[in-house]
Amino acid sequence: MLIKNEFQVAAPIDKVWQFFGDIPQVAACLPGTELTDDLGGEKYEGRVAVRMGPVRLRFAGKADITERDEAAKRIVVNATGAEEKGRGQASMVVTATLAPAGRGTKVSVAQDLQLAGAAAQYGRGMISDVSAVLMRDFSVNLANRIDRAERGEVVAGAAAASPASGVTLGMRAALMALRRVFRRCFVPYQAAS
Repeated sequence: MLIKNEFQVAAPIDKVWQFFGDIPQVAACLPGTELTDDLGGEKYEGRVAVRMGPVRLRFAGKADITERDEAAKRIVVNATGAEEKGRGQASMVVTATLAPAGRGTKVSVAQDLQLAGAAAQYGRGMISDVSAVLMRDFSVNLANRIDRAERGEVVAGAAAASPASGVTLGMRAALMALRRVFRRCFVPYQAAS
């Protein structure tokens, strides 16, 4: 399934691109992500944990930077992993593209996600909503880390990542789904022009 998200960062494109060159810092911005090993050659091992109410999924796997295009300001990451209790697998190709947006930077993220096993039981809508919530948190963390680095503060590595968990993640995703349902029911259809 293809999931697309966009967000803006109030920093110039060159600073954001430089930040994207530091993978441990980028990983620390995504809630629930932990890098466990730098394998060299832009390959990493790590874990991703997401908890929505009583459901907890923990994946361990590898990520490989397959493309880093300076001119186009595009980075492509291929990630694969298995659920730690053997209940499923996931693979994802993430493409992040940066573009100038006024004084800041627009970050477009496309995630081509394939799930098997327990994680696949959740519908596309729920997975998209959880992904959107995580991208919002990621964008806030990214902006904060860039701002702190600008002020000369020492920014801790991947250990500073907070877990993606609990009722708030599930509630935020559920509210997004509820809004989508209300829009479908109560907002008149408008044909694309």
